[in-house]
Amino acid sequence: MGVEIAFEEVSKTYPGARDTPALDRVSLEIAAGEFVAVAGPSGCGKSTLLHLAGGIDVATSGRVVVGGRDLTAIPEEELTLFRRRRVGTVFQFFNLIPALSVRENVELPLALDGNREASARARELLARVGLAEKGDAFPYELSGGQMQRVALARALSARPELLLADEPTGNLDSLSGAAVLDLLASLHEEHGGTVLMATHSEEAARRAGRVVRLKDGRVA
Repeated sequence: MGVEIAFEEVSKTYPGARDTPALDRVSLEIAAGEFVAVAGPSGCGKSTLLHLAGGIDVATSGRVVVGGRDLTAIPEEELTLFRRRRVGTVFQFFNLIPALSVRENVELPLALDGNREASARARELLARVGLAEKGDAFPYELSGGQMQRVALARALSARPELLLADEPTGNLDSLSGAAVLDLLASLHEEHGGTVLMATHSEEAARRAGRVVRLKDGRVA
């Protein structure tokens, strides 16, 4: 399981008073099933690279090909289904919905797709990340490390071929961060899939099978 990813001369510029180039003619290939860390300082284009791979953002120029599909050339409706069914994303600030219970947060991607197995799948994943007893709790009742484990369970709920982890330890203390990295590596071994992780942490980057370094929007 997993998807091949190819960035072909990809540039991304954000418009403004002065156009800001986030990526500059990046070419990069990631094999199906790889665990790749994209490392570099803040502002180097790490998050942008992940967002383009996940269809969250669109390149200004060049091609982003994921699983044989050119994401720069498919309709928005197909792109929405791609994001929902084939991509799981973990963010630095968790992005859990405060009004939903832990279990409901994990169920959400499947519920949006009308999947009747949503509740059972959520219970299975919460047990796997060590939070089986927290299903009825709300995010504000959890620690940062626990919230990130819930976010990881949610990202895996639809059995995605591509998992994006955008600074997954950036908002955690060192102990909680190490636990999340252990879990991420373990889940990658169990489920396969392709993992693309953005990080400024050298310790986190060492957990990946390969490290790609960005500097000023280009592969260093």
